[in-house]
Amino acid sequence: MQSASSTQSLLRLMAWLSPAFPVGGFAYSSGLERAVHDRLVTDAHTLKAWLSTLLCHGTLWNDAVLLCAAMCASENESDLAELCELALALAGSAERHQETLLLGKAFIAAAQAWPSHVFALLPRDCAYPVAVGAVAAAHGIVAEGAVAGFLHAGLSQGVSAGIRLGVAGQQDGVRILAELEPRLAAVAAKAAASDLDDLGTAAVQADIASFRHETQVSRLFRS
Repeated sequence: MQSASSTQSLLRLMAWLSPAFPVGGFAYSSGLERAVHDRLVTDAHTLKAWLSTLLCHGTLWNDAVLLCAAMCASENESDLAELCELALALAGSAERHQETLLLGKAFIAAAQAWPSHVFALLPRDCAYPVAVGAVAAAHGIVAEGAVAGFLHAGLSQGVSAGIRLGVAGQQDGVRILAELEPRLAAVAAKAAASDLDDLGTAAVQADIASFRHETQVSRLFRS
């Protein structure tokens, strides 16, 4: 594991989880596009509720647990491989499976600008949260900070997708992020103390939306 100052850790997290980092996250909505199509999300209020549910009870929560587990397993090749298998098995739809797999591959390819032995330990088919967690741990970044940054990036992508889908404006988006900040911090702290027994979701509508998006004809997003 490499050591990093707090400033270096912050800079690396900002770079890795920036919208400009070349992972292609802008192409995915994780089912939100279908939720907008089905009128489940119609305005800033329902967009906030949708994202809050994903954060506390949906895919973002599971990804946070997997990320923290990957940080603990970052020196163990077989454990990382098992985590990736589990993460891919937990993908609720074909599009969600493709999303986490392609984001993981893209993240690993781009993050190699910061050399580390951890890249030799990660499997070829690596889920996104596992890749982020393992690389963050290899650079000495603390779990709660890494997962908080990851969750913030996920919420920001959701807000951006909502704006592009026309259910919220930019000021609404900023307000959503501000209002979800305390909940995000609480979830990050909870995830940092979690183990794999804490995996589980209760966001049935989001899963259904992800399935239904696979057959949607006109769409902006890949998921």
